[in-house]
Amino acid sequence: MEEIQNQREQTTKQKIAAIISLAVPAMIENILQTIVGFVDTLFVSRLGLNEVTAVGIANAVLAVYIAIFMALGVGTSSLIARSIGAGDIEKAKSIAHQSTILSGIFGILFGLISLFYSEHLLQLMGAESEVLADGAAYFKIVAIPSIFISLMFTLGSILRAAGDTKTPMKVSWWINILHIGLDYLLIFGIFGVPGFGVEGAAWATVVVRIIGTIALFYYIKKSKISFSFVGKVSKEDSYSILKISTPAAIERLIMRLGQVLYFGLIVKIGADAYAAHMIAGNIETFSYMPGYGLAVAATTLVGQSIGAKRFKDAYAYGMITTVIAIAFMSFIGVLLFILSPWFAVWFTTEKNAVDMVVTALRIDAFAQPALAIGLVLAGALQGAGDTKSPMYSTALGMWVIRILGVYILGIQLSMGIAGVWLAIALDLYVRAIYLFYRFSAYKIKQRVKGA
Repeated sequence: MEEIQNQREQTTKQKIAAIISLAVPAMIENILQTIVGFVDTLFVSRLGLNEVTAVGIANAVLAVYIAIFMALGVGTSSLIARSIGAGDIEKAKSIAHQSTILSGIFGILFGLISLFYSEHLLQLMGAESEVLADGAAYFKIVAIPSIFISLMFTLGSILRAAGDTKTPMKVSWWINILHIGLDYLLIFGIFGVPGFGVEGAAWATVVVRIIGTIALFYYIKKSKISFSFVGKVSKEDSYSILKISTPAAIERLIMRLGQVLYFGLIVKIGADAYAAHMIAGNIETFSYMPGYGLAVAATTLVGQSIGAKRFKDAYAYGMITTVIAIAFMSFIGVLLFILSPWFAVWFTTEKNAVDMVVTALRIDAFAQPALAIGLVLAGALQGAGDTKSPMYSTALGMWVIRILGVYILGIQLSMGIAGVWLAIALDLYVRAIYLFYRFSAYKIKQRVKGA
């Protein structure tokens, strides 16, 4: 792909082509990763609903870790994209180097936390005794080597910010194929050799993360932003990364810690409701893929346009990408509504659980346009260096609307799973309205000058 920063003026068609060329590989990569999570849950569901709950609670805690790692990726992407847009490759290399070091430090830190406090963390999530043993076993295996999770996020962000979304997609393709094979072997065994159940699913995940980390760093070494781990530590670049990443980290933590609370509220509704919610969540994850891919494109293109001082193009990229996302995800909403009964029986044949999953997905189908707006405009604002607006939208949506909504609708009004997903939909629409207002009113040139 031609470097966007070298293009002086672009027509709408050229902008759409640039968006699609970046977004499609990112979408495919996310779809592949989601398929692995989907297959993982599908395999574990064959062990029983308690095992699904155990893995779900463990992954909910791990999601808090991932929130920090993703935030570092946001800061990295924004700064690298702007450096490349400005034609400063050496600056981009320095940021890539510093962000990789920071992600390694954070990965080791969270690995140590997992080593010593795994059961306490799961209990905070509401894990009961019948699922705690499986949950702790799974969590320790996947979370102690957290350095590989953090490095995969950062190395992938480095490549995408440079405009290369194809390489992370290719790496994801191969490791995810490997993951599915390892998952089956290590969970169920083969040729009379017994599997390891939930622990087997965890080991399969760890192995592919290690391979993925090595592969991504190999491709970075062959790219225009190649860097060495042995090099000068730039306090200035580290500070810049942390300055942008901190609001993004707070935003992710607000989201994940909010999930801890509202997951606990769902557990109070009932274990069957929680299991159905987790199954619906895994199916719904597929609907995020176009939004995530287009958000990556928005972050990169807005950031590179700002680096090249093409502020009108930066704004146009954000808005055009949002329109594309709404079209994609509205279509997915139609599929979710129609096919939800078919999706549900992949995971469970219990009629009550199937009915709850279908209810959740059909409510979620109507929230897809709002989800599209929220994902893309958050990415566009982050590409512009504004990580505070997404933080504010998440704080409002999660802690005021979603948690309160789950409590009132799901528990107090006894609406169960329907109340939970109505609260989620309301949250998504409020966030979409707020982020649309922030980006529409956003004076990119003045905001960047004042940064």
